[in-house]
Amino acid sequence: MTLTDHFSLAEMTFSQTALCKGIDNRAPADAVAAMRALCTHVLEPIRAHFGRPVRVSSGYRSAALNRAVGGSASSQHCLGEAADITVPGVDNLRLAKWIRDNLTFDQVIMEGGWVHVSFRVDRARKSVLTATFVGGKASYSQGLA
Repeated sequence: MTLTDHFSLAEMTFSQTALCKGIDNRAPADAVAAMRALCTHVLEPIRAHFGRPVRVSSGYRSAALNRAVGGSASSQHCLGEAADITVPGVDNLRLAKWIRDNLTFDQVIMEGGWVHVSFRVDRARKSVLTATFVGGKASYSQGLA
């Protein structure tokens, strides 16, 4: 199933962890709708601007998958509202700044090797954070570092 011109449900729900651990990561209809909105309002504009594919390393996560990867209990990934992304050939800080300055979003977080971005139809907090990982735990600071 395609969500938008360049994004499929399969890539937004794919997880190597789910495959290895036999975790069902099928998304319910409301999460599919949320992923479609995320792809339409955030991921497609990123692809159009940079003219390069957007790589999704983590999109939708079922509750079981979220626990397996140590995600937050309130993670927007579990609702289909978030994706961890990179754009080959584009520095992650440049990507995060472009999202901050040009798109409507709920959160954008610099998480080192990727950028976490979320979108909700009914909420656009425009929260901009940088994650720092110490001993496997994340702490967050305002802004992009």
